[in-house]
Amino acid sequence: MELKIEKIDWLFLLMCLLVGVVAEEAFFMYQIGISYFVFIVLFYALFFYRFRSFSFSHQRLGYLILIAIWLLAIGYYLYDSILFYTLNILVIPTLVIFHLALITSPKKMEWSKLSFIFYMILRFIAGVRYSAIFTKYIGRLFKPSHNKKQYDVWKKILIGIIISVPFLFIILNLLMSADAQFARLLSNIPNFINIRVDYIFRLVVILIYTFGFFGFMQVLLQKNTSILEKKDSPQTFGVDGIISLTMLLLLDLVYVLFVAVQFKYFFSGTLNEGFTYAEYARRGFFELLFVTLINLTVITTVIQLTKKVQGYLKKAIRMALTVLVFSSGVLLISAFMRMTMYEDAYGFTFTRVLVHSFMIFLMVILAYTFAKIWIEKLSLFHFYFIVSLLYYAGMNIVNFDKFVVERNIDRFETTGKIDINYLNNLSATGVLGLIELYEKNPDFPGLAELLKERQANKEYLISESWQSHNLTRHKLYLKLGELDL
Repeated sequence: MELKIEKIDWLFLLMCLLVGVVAEEAFFMYQIGISYFVFIVLFYALFFYRFRSFSFSHQRLGYLILIAIWLLAIGYYLYDSILFYTLNILVIPTLVIFHLALITSPKKMEWSKLSFIFYMILRFIAGVRYSAIFTKYIGRLFKPSHNKKQYDVWKKILIGIIISVPFLFIILNLLMSADAQFARLLSNIPNFINIRVDYIFRLVVILIYTFGFFGFMQVLLQKNTSILEKKDSPQTFGVDGIISLTMLLLLDLVYVLFVAVQFKYFFSGTLNEGFTYAEYARRGFFELLFVTLINLTVITTVIQLTKKVQGYLKKAIRMALTVLVFSSGVLLISAFMRMTMYEDAYGFTFTRVLVHSFMIFLMVILAYTFAKIWIEKLSLFHFYFIVSLLYYAGMNIVNFDKFVVERNIDRFETTGKIDINYLNNLSATGVLGLIELYEKNPDFPGLAELLKERQANKEYLISESWQSHNLTRHKLYLKLGELDL
């Protein structure tokens, strides 16, 4: 790869360096808070400046992904969810790479094909390779052949330092013995060295970010059409229609018998003898896993691999797939009802509400998959990706912790039961819920003690760094300060 570096490229490299400094400050210095959103704003300002005259493709999906990225980033400032805090450290960079590769890809490229994933990976690898070549290019600028006199000067300085080391060792030891103040001064040098090592580490991180941003965006500027798929390309692999139908009929038979035998058990709203609520809910959850991992996999695989099948055999496969979809829906509704019973008995938790929302998401997936069975022109991956993106972004912005707190307080007002220890360990939102509960019921057993402990240790909620600023933690800090216990 030959590099042609112009003045605008050097200016862009300098801008990447500034964004690299912000990235290191945002992610490596303190707990991530508003810093993630600040970084995303600056990163996309850099990108759109560099690509200001570029003709983007797939813009509608691109805007959707961009909005999702910004919502996920602002979640670090608005909420205090440990799960999404951890997941988004990987999800946001992945979406950013996907988004940039998407809107800079050739307009004829179909992003819903598997080949686009390879395209995205190859572009990322090309960016890393470009950075490595550019680093070598910079190294060549400082070779001795380019500036012989300067090289000779630095060589002589290094020789002088090496010759001076033995003399400095003897002289410094004598001077330290002669003056205690001078000895104390030199004893602080190890601490100074540790500080320097920290700065070197930070510099390395900044340079990795800088060259990473620079290389990836420089590569994206180059049009690459080598991975374009040919239209109407023949299907390379398929499954015989009779084999598929036989397998589907056997699965349908099992499901129909299973649902028929236990239909009353599913929807009676009561427990069979020998089952606890916990066992009942767990069985429903594993049925949910069965639906997601087995049924949807089978359905989508059969749809993709039986495209060549025609005639009555095609209609028979569609009918068998339809039965499988509806059977999956029955199992999903059963699991949903069981989880509802479990929440009524034991209260709401983040995990239970998350599972509930995932069941609703799966129902949407099943409904679209049913439509795909009878309407071939629909794209499964296209829909799955968009709905999954909307679902995940929605989970981040809805604030599940607040929903859990509100449902538990509502349940307390009805039943008088609430798990204050769970809310205390949930997040800052959970403790805000306990404060609300205390204001209404100050005599609730053990609640005042929990809040006193939180009040005594409230300083951890506020960081002196701008990076860690979080709206929910700041609100809790103020509430604990105002709370009269």
